[in-house]
Amino acid sequence: MQRASASDVVEGVVREALPGGRGGVVGRPHEGAVLVRVSRRFLKEFVKRLIKGFGRRGATVRYSTGVATDYRPVDGSFRMAHVLAVDKLKTYLIVEADAPPPHPRIPSITPELPAAGWAEREAADMVGVEFPGHPSPGRLVLPEGWPEGVHPLRKDFPYDRKLGVAEALEGGTYVRGFSSPSPHSPGVEGRPTALIPLGPYHPALHEPEYFEIFVDGERIVGARYRGFFVHRGMEKLAESRMTIDQVPFLAERICGICGYTHACAYCQAVEAAARIEVPERALYIRSILLEIERLHSHLLWFGVAFHLLGFETGFMAMWRVREAVMRVAEALTGNRKTYGMNLVGGVRRDIDVRRAAAVVRMLDEVERGFKEFCGHALKLGEVVERVRGVGVLSREDAVKLGAVGPHARASGLAIDVRVDHPYAAYGFVDVEVPVRDEGDVLARILVRYEEVLESVRLVREFLRGMPAGGLRAEVRDLPPLRVGVGATEAPRGEDVHYVVTGRGNTLYRWRPRAPSYMNIPTVPVMLEGERLANAPIIIASIDPCFSCTDHAVVIDVRFGVRRPLKALVGGGGPLG
Repeated sequence: MQRASASDVVEGVVREALPGGRGGVVGRPHEGAVLVRVSRRFLKEFVKRLIKGFGRRGATVRYSTGVATDYRPVDGSFRMAHVLAVDKLKTYLIVEADAPPPHPRIPSITPELPAAGWAEREAADMVGVEFPGHPSPGRLVLPEGWPEGVHPLRKDFPYDRKLGVAEALEGGTYVRGFSSPSPHSPGVEGRPTALIPLGPYHPALHEPEYFEIFVDGERIVGARYRGFFVHRGMEKLAESRMTIDQVPFLAERICGICGYTHACAYCQAVEAAARIEVPERALYIRSILLEIERLHSHLLWFGVAFHLLGFETGFMAMWRVREAVMRVAEALTGNRKTYGMNLVGGVRRDIDVRRAAAVVRMLDEVERGFKEFCGHALKLGEVVERVRGVGVLSREDAVKLGAVGPHARASGLAIDVRVDHPYAAYGFVDVEVPVRDEGDVLARILVRYEEVLESVRLVREFLRGMPAGGLRAEVRDLPPLRVGVGATEAPRGEDVHYVVTGRGNTLYRWRPRAPSYMNIPTVPVMLEGERLANAPIIIASIDPCFSCTDHAVVIDVRFGVRRPLKALVGGGGPLG
């Protein structure tokens, strides 16, 4: 008797969870993915049944991403796809529900899966799908003064449409001053708290982000995050005027530190949707570059963490070690960053014997320098006592809020896409996943320390095992309206790209979700109860990338009007 595959088990749980007699459409868009389409009226009940059904089998359901799509040109509807990771069964489950225009409404699943909160609010902003029952509805991406009924990711919104000042001010909101107390400011024993604004520009945080931190003396009693200041319209641009082989270069610019992982996740999503088999040698080259990117990202983070702790020697030492990684990246790809190596179906350049030898020398240098310095630095009382027991995220909160990457692993969650959903060449090697239970800043440091050494080991193994062969599969015309999910373990955690193919080798829908999108909502939880002086290192400990995750709002102090930035700068630019 043939043993049931992981996807068979997932599909079985899905069919059990479907409301009796009401059915649903169940299919497998590609290997490692199961898709089910249910009526929006039964969506919440279905999700509850799913959670229980997988729980009975010892598996958990982790919310990965949510994607709203305007399907009106296809079938006259809007659709919301919730992508759930069933890590134990190495499967992504895509749960779809449709809603008819002109006022699409799909019940919120955030009460069942709190990590879905941002995805549903973003879908409301960008596509105009409402989610009744959401516990904290409201703008997420678009500014509060954005005109009602204007949703940039709808298909009838041109990518090059510009909102002039008059149009943008139709919904303009009067504000009484940027420093006025928040209406939701917490009190302590009847006393009002002070509001400390951190950002959107701050010497300790080098990207635009805004935290409202409420303090009673030196103690933080509450915090709230406001982001999405750097929205660049990438999804709209890709869907409107780019081919599938142009998008990898755009995807790699989502993040200035770890962009290659985005290019890989995108290519994997398209390859999965189109059933393209990538040559093994190309898979190994992708894996080598992914681990080189992890090395440079983690070493950069160590330097920043030491800087925020006032340990400038550590900052300089880590960046000196990192420089060897950057030189090798340039030797392999021609660039220190934005490698430009990926196309759908494979890679653009090979790694020859001479370049492989350079990688080996780099690994020796990095391993020696990193162990020598960090081994001593992490024994210094001045460093350890600043981070031990600080900024704790419990395992329960990590699960509830959907934390990913080293941040989640430091709170006891043994999740890693390289193991749970193997991609590239990770299925050919054993990956050691460091996990700690303390959940504090020190645990996040120690997890990354072990990950640096593991990346060194993995690159050596990939170089030894890299097979001969081609670099790219032949890519013909892609069938339209195929769904694909591609995921990688970026340095900051799970990076997920969702695609729907279009006609003529284009995209109908593309939704990249960066790791920080899941990790940032955990920061207010970690800040509460801490001393204000610890706020910068607590925020930095998740290795946040705000630009990855992230529309700006400008306050006109003369008139007290809040306006979108693009309406104030030369008439704006492409929105979306």
